[in-house]
Amino acid sequence: MRKGSAAAILAGLAVAVSACGNAPTTTQPTASESAPAAGGEKTLQGVKLEVAAKWTGSEQKNFEQVLKAFSDKTGAQVTYASTGEDTGAYLGPRIQGNNPPDVAILPQPGLVQQYADQKALKPLADTVTKEIDTNYTPYWKELGSADGQVYGVLIKAAHKSLVWYRAQAFDDAGVQPATTWDELVKAAQTIADSGTPPFSLCGASGWTLTDLFENVYLSSAGPENYDKLSKHEIPWTDPSVATALEKIGQIVGKKEFVAGGSSGALQTDFPTCVSEVYSNNKAAMVIEADFVAVEAVQSGAKVGEQAKYFPFPKAGDTAPVVLGGDVAVAMKDSPGAMALLQFLASKEGGEIWAKLPGYLSPNKNVSPDNYPDELTKQLGQTIVSAGDAVRYDMSDLAPSAFGGTDGKGEWKVLQDFLRNPSDVKGAQEALEAEAKKAWK
Repeated sequence: MRKGSAAAILAGLAVAVSACGNAPTTTQPTASESAPAAGGEKTLQGVKLEVAAKWTGSEQKNFEQVLKAFSDKTGAQVTYASTGEDTGAYLGPRIQGNNPPDVAILPQPGLVQQYADQKALKPLADTVTKEIDTNYTPYWKELGSADGQVYGVLIKAAHKSLVWYRAQAFDDAGVQPATTWDELVKAAQTIADSGTPPFSLCGASGWTLTDLFENVYLSSAGPENYDKLSKHEIPWTDPSVATALEKIGQIVGKKEFVAGGSSGALQTDFPTCVSEVYSNNKAAMVIEADFVAVEAVQSGAKVGEQAKYFPFPKAGDTAPVVLGGDVAVAMKDSPGAMALLQFLASKEGGEIWAKLPGYLSPNKNVSPDNYPDELTKQLGQTIVSAGDAVRYDMSDLAPSAFGGTDGKGEWKVLQDFLRNPSDVKGAQEALEAEAKKAWK
């Protein structure tokens, strides 16, 4: 699934650019040890903390460097445990056994509500919420909250509002990157007329279709409606959904626009859709996140030369910036855990991480100048510039039965829409029926 593979691929982003157990015993410190003291005093000396996250490989090594910086500053001893791809399967038995990690990194904000309902999370201390208020927009604070209580902080992001293209295909057709949806459709027609299908769609991976919908919807309907739809406060039969689906139909409804047509697209998964563009030269563009970079390189393209990208074009009044990401929460009520969350939410912690490969920060005070390569700097600047209009991946905010299950819910309905993009009303009714079942 996307949540696991995307994180693993993003860890290798620097490669793309350059090529262009038993839980430890937790010592409970006193209240005065809840945060690093001024003057360099190591206030958490002797404290042991365990942090659990899904990251492995280079992502894990980079995160462990951030944890080391925290340890060097506070004296705390921090142990990292990998949850593997299924965070819930790892945390569930530990929560039931009353032996959770001090801090867990959750790959979906929806899990914050789930674990809060189970009384498995600890409300954030005032020191942490103050750090969040300083460095994040109110929207990100809300994502880490449940029933009005703040439990988590978004600490890592993936940028999902990009269109990657093969430079030679654009040159051959004589087209430029689009800034609006109408320009994209026009360019697609020109590319098709030149003999190359403009789009490689990863239709077999239903999550890519939700990413496409989310970008079009955020741009055409605006952030306010995006928030309402993500909570099912407006129905999927709303006219704003019809507008977005109709726009998507402009590119998926033409056989010559899609490599292999709709049937071919539905048999093409991610990352095969990327190799169709950069290895097989069967299409000009693929619409997906920053982690496309690594797959492009593995297909023999150099990022910035053969493999280029442009921001997802405006399909309405809003320039869409959709992010995925990971939320840090406390599962033990210890000042040491709160101190770590405060550090991860801080400008200091964000800047340490930003200097390492494969990382994007949702912290508005982490300057893009900290990033190690030009691609990441550009992506980081896009997040900062979008300000309050940035939104989280909608399908990851939904109950998993609707937004995160292969062959079911939104994934399946959008695949069905790809088969028959003329039936906008039918797609809306099917989406609403699935949403009603999921939001009981």
